[in-house]
Amino acid sequence: MESILQIRHLSVRFGSNRVLRNLTFDIARGETVAIIGESGCGKTVLLKNLIGLIRPTSGAIRFEGRNIPDLAEDELARTRTRYGFVFQQAALFDSMTILQNLMFPKVQHTQETQEEILETVKKLVTEVGLPMNVLEKKPAELSGGMRKRVGIARALVMNPELMLYDEPTTGLDPIMTDVINELMLRTAREHPVTSIIVTHDMSTVRKVANRVIMLYPLTHLAPDEPQVLFDGPSNQIEQCTDPRVRDFISGNGTSRIRELDR
Repeated sequence: MESILQIRHLSVRFGSNRVLRNLTFDIARGETVAIIGESGCGKTVLLKNLIGLIRPTSGAIRFEGRNIPDLAEDELARTRTRYGFVFQQAALFDSMTILQNLMFPKVQHTQETQEEILETVKKLVTEVGLPMNVLEKKPAELSGGMRKRVGIARALVMNPELMLYDEPTTGLDPIMTDVINELMLRTAREHPVTSIIVTHDMSTVRKVANRVIMLYPLTHLAPDEPQVLFDGPSNQIEQCTDPRVRDFISGNGTSRIRELDR
């Protein structure tokens, strides 16, 4: 399959703190990839590198052949319009109405008329299962689940090629978690997008992803150990024999408790 993203020998450190080490993998166009792993393994740092919010210490991130870290700011800004980013807490503008939030990307980056933008916004609001009366509300007037859905709609406004989700179900109850999972599935079916989902939630992995990449914290690895513990189809991770992978997917913290008791 054609690759939309190519990660080559990617490493990131902040001072003496190494977060990512020598990551190399491709993301194929149309894939839905879950990036999993315990806190501190570098999942969100990886996501921010993919969009150019953090520059790597070394290595390459090629989006359709262009190395993101090498792009000038204006080129990077244009490239980001081809990404949809769903932030962990939705990251809506508190002072704007939901309508203004959803219109904002197109107002900033296109020459479309207000009527054309409004038509797109209304279509997406319906697609994420929200009533039209949310458009006049402010983010603070919505529940957490509704704000997440607005965040997905805003990420889709620019018709992106790549969707990046940062912990999309964090803080949600099981029912709303399933709603967001269904919306991510629907987005992948109805839009020509590649999706990368950073998550701790194994229900999201099992339901939404067709591939899983599991990272491990460098502080718990020897210098010559690879940071990627698993990279394969989501329906095969349950058969992985690596005890670190099995502990994560089953929520078994025994090994960490032993470390605390030393």
